[in-house]
Amino acid sequence: MNGTFFCNRCGAQMEAGAQFCSRCGAPTHPTSDLVTPPAASSTTASPYAASAPYPSVVPALGVGYGGFWIRVVAAIIDAVILRVVVSPIHVIFGSLGLMGGMGSIPHPFHLGLALLGGGIAFIALLFGSWLYEALMESSSYQATLGKMIFGMKVTDLHGNRISFERATGRHFAKWLSAMLLGIGYIMVGFTERKQGLHDLVAGTLVRREAG
Repeated sequence: MNGTFFCNRCGAQMEAGAQFCSRCGAPTHPTSDLVTPPAASSTTASPYAASAPYPSVVPALGVGYGGFWIRVVAAIIDAVILRVVVSPIHVIFGSLGLMGGMGSIPHPFHLGLALLGGGIAFIALLFGSWLYEALMESSSYQATLGKMIFGMKVTDLHGNRISFERATGRHFAKWLSAMLLGIGYIMVGFTERKQGLHDLVAGTLVRREAG
């Protein structure tokens, strides 16, 4: 060939070396369209992308606080238990006094015996109440029987088991709550963590398992 060729599109004659057709403008050596691979996504798909979002974290069941009325009921249960335990002392001494004076005016000795029984029973009730509460609340149970029935425990401010000394202080601080016309007890219904005056003094909480 004499250095000429023809356009593949329109058939026009062109000189060798021409890159475009002078008639139609088509390229003389069309290159195959480059297949450009799809651009990689700017973000790599995560295997968890299509999955459902993580569920919100459900907090573990916390621990609430024993309210006023439920603690009143627990205290009544404990008082009944103590009365049942101590009452035989009063009954024994009182019966001896009545038997000695039966059928006549009671002799002062017999009357004194009955009064002695009442006094001993009262003292036993005071000491028994202290030992009962202090020993039970500082034990692994952390509660008296009345509190245990309702799932309550006495702890320090960090939720830990209290010592016998602290349990003793809490018990006698109740006397202060009672002497203030019971206001120390009523505070349980109004404080944020259901603390009575005796709890504030001893640094304790009455926790109740939330259920």
